[in-house]
Amino acid sequence: MKSSKRWFVWDGLGITCAMFTYFLIGYAEFVVVGVMLLPELSTTAWGLFHSILFTILAILAVVAHMRAMITDPGSIPLGNCTKENIKKLDMKEGEVVFRCTRCECIKTDRAHHCSTCKRCIRKMDHHCPWINNCVGESNQKFFVLFTFYIMVISIYALYLAVRQFFMCQRSDWEDCMYLKVPAAMVCIIFLIFEGILFGLFTLAMFCTQVCSICKDETGIENLKKEKVDKEEEDKSLYENLRDVFGGHFSIKWFSPFSHPEMNRRKSPFAYYEV
Repeated sequence: MKSSKRWFVWDGLGITCAMFTYFLIGYAEFVVVGVMLLPELSTTAWGLFHSILFTILAILAVVAHMRAMITDPGSIPLGNCTKENIKKLDMKEGEVVFRCTRCECIKTDRAHHCSTCKRCIRKMDHHCPWINNCVGESNQKFFVLFTFYIMVISIYALYLAVRQFFMCQRSDWEDCMYLKVPAAMVCIIFLIFEGILFGLFTLAMFCTQVCSICKDETGIENLKKEKVDKEEEDKSLYENLRDVFGGHFSIKWFSPFSHPEMNRRKSPFAYYEV
């Protein structure tokens, strides 16, 4: 389900983490392109190619982060658990409606209440301060892409930094960097530290998310060892991936500009809006 609602969580910690994320991406872009590759832009096609490629990957990471942050993760409308709305559900005999006592909504299967977002979120995996939002049914694709592209540019930056050291050892250090050598060395050392730290962090997050998607199990369900009653049993790995990324496998799976079209079967009140 593609939501048209505006969404932003006003949380001080989350906003700070989000701004720090953009700073780190900008810093990596400055060091890679402005310090290491700039001297090669006018002399070799190698420098131009890697500058363009790294910039594209950094842009994809930023867009994926923004989409993960401002996309409604799958919130259930506040206060929709009323007698009138329950009657409209036309439920079958024996079917039970659960109510969230904090946001007074119809709590659907696999939904959990987030104390930061102050809403019940469908298929909530966890609340992530780095994107200042919950990771849920409608924005999990963007979160996975964010971790993927950060992981890629971290490894990419490490490769370029190591290459820069070997290249400068075979030539004049003053000629192979745009800044003065001491300042450039400090920038590159911090870049290496950033690449290792966030490369490992996002690698772990990416692998965790992909495993959860393949098993069709959220982080909360795994942590609480919850047994989930699913309408569709024995779904294939490919079907679980389609549930998150939408449609058949294509380049759109890797694009943060494309919103996934959800293809899950719905319960009688899974997406009930009021």
